[in-house]
Amino acid sequence: MKRSLSKNKGFTLIELVVVIVILGIMAAVAVPKFVDLQTDARVSVIQGVEGTVRSAATLAYSKALILGIEKDVNGSVTMGGVAVTVAYGYPTADADGIGTAVDFTGDITHDGAGLFSLRTDCSVTYTAATSEVIPASVSVPTITGC
Repeated sequence: MKRSLSKNKGFTLIELVVVIVILGIMAAVAVPKFVDLQTDARVSVIQGVEGTVRSAATLAYSKALILGIEKDVNGSVTMGGVAVTVAYGYPTADADGIGTAVDFTGDITHDGAGLFSLRTDCSVTYTAATSEVIPASVSVPTITGC
């Protein structure tokens, strides 16, 4: 007597439920890590903005030293073929100063008064020089809202 055994093809309902549960657990673990990576990326971007603003101010001051205008209240240096307004050798905090010295495209905004922002409470503040002995400064990035 020959018996014909047929093999079932496909997954049982229990196997499908187990796979869905495993995928749910993996998603619950991966999503918070992904969100945390976005925050880390924004913090890194604003720290890069800080470095760029510091470098631009230093470069402008170096050019002002070369031109001998580092003690002048008002002046101008050329950076990348564009005139940058300087005071005491450092870029002013407005759009004609540090706003021109650094050229950010994308999500970084400059308020025209020295504040570079990625989002609310995720920013860097540039303060222009106020005299020969008080140089320009760049704040440590505010990263609470990143």
